[in-house]
Amino acid sequence: MIRVQEGQAHILAQVTSVTPPEFIPIAQALGRVLADDLQAPFDVPPSDNSAVDGYALGSADIPAVGRATLHVIADLPAGSLFEGFVKAGQAVRIMTGAPMPAGTATVIPQELVERSGEAVSIPTVAKGANVRLRGEDVRAGAVVIQSGTGLRPQELGLIASLGLTQVLVRQKVRVAILSTGDEVAEPGQPRRPGQIYDSNRFSLRGLVDAAGGVAMDLGIVPDIRDELRTRLFDASCAAEIVLTSGGVSVGIYDLVKDVLLEIGGIDFWQVAMQPGRPLAVGRIGETLFFGLPGNPVASMLTFMLFVRPALWKLAGRREIFPPQFTAVATEPLRKKTGRREFKRGILASGPQGWEVRTTGPQGSGILTSMVAGNCLIIIEEDRGDVRPGETVLVEPFWF
Repeated sequence: MIRVQEGQAHILAQVTSVTPPEFIPIAQALGRVLADDLQAPFDVPPSDNSAVDGYALGSADIPAVGRATLHVIADLPAGSLFEGFVKAGQAVRIMTGAPMPAGTATVIPQELVERSGEAVSIPTVAKGANVRLRGEDVRAGAVVIQSGTGLRPQELGLIASLGLTQVLVRQKVRVAILSTGDEVAEPGQPRRPGQIYDSNRFSLRGLVDAAGGVAMDLGIVPDIRDELRTRLFDASCAAEIVLTSGGVSVGIYDLVKDVLLEIGGIDFWQVAMQPGRPLAVGRIGETLFFGLPGNPVASMLTFMLFVRPALWKLAGRREIFPPQFTAVATEPLRKKTGRREFKRGILASGPQGWEVRTTGPQGSGILTSMVAGNCLIIIEEDRGDVRPGETVLVEPFWF
């Protein structure tokens, strides 16, 4: 058997290119991967401006003690400029975001002043208070978002603040998905005795979409060697990654690995992990192939561990593994040494900080354990049973 990290490293070493770039509107760029460093064309904010609604004045007019009275010479709404110069003893009523008038350097919030007609009484405040300085957010020419960044709502807002309407991103990775075997039936169709409805294709479609790829659902392939060969070859011509589920064990009807040896190259692994031990990895031409286990939880888990990092690397992402951290186990966890186990857990804040427990029965066919959980509990190969109160690694679900 190979370890999980060995398998991941082997797969990622085979990903030596990324998808081509394309310009898209920023309104469509959520979740896409930035293809080049983004530099600011100007300072943000472009000028000193008021951080509050209040009164702008020269810092020399701030009283050392008590209060001072100033003459209000203008009102300045956001989006307007004051063309004159504010002299000593004068103030301008200013709204949040309005550029600071010449001669002013401090803003006193309106709730702290007392106004009577054109006169305003001000208290003592710190010089320069309540002013957002030019370039304090972004300096012109600075790299504000690095290439390989997955664009979140905050990045989209930052891009828009630079006046851009389009952004250069990597094209989405196309992932063809097939289920294999006569034992699975299409949901909505009659189910023969001995069959189960296909769930893996739909879980995998969701995982591909959540990872930023384009899922291509190619349906169910029966246990017919020639048809499987044709469907896999056609899938490889249409996608950068081909996924199958089922057919990678050792049964006489598990045809996937045999067909892959005919039309491509394949490594058949026994991975030291639970669940999800059998895994087929290879290529059909230039297309990556993953033969995932048929059990629903094992299929999802092997996608998260092996397919998603490859997809993210193909898409040009800098970070290709989600973050992990530690939590305190609140129940005993049974574990054999020699393999890495991934239990479905419920992570919550408790008296000891982050605490985690399992969702209940952990069989690789119990899909409800994924539904009930919000994280994976990861117990390393060399570790045995975990006692309550001990810390474990956790990885929140990122979908």
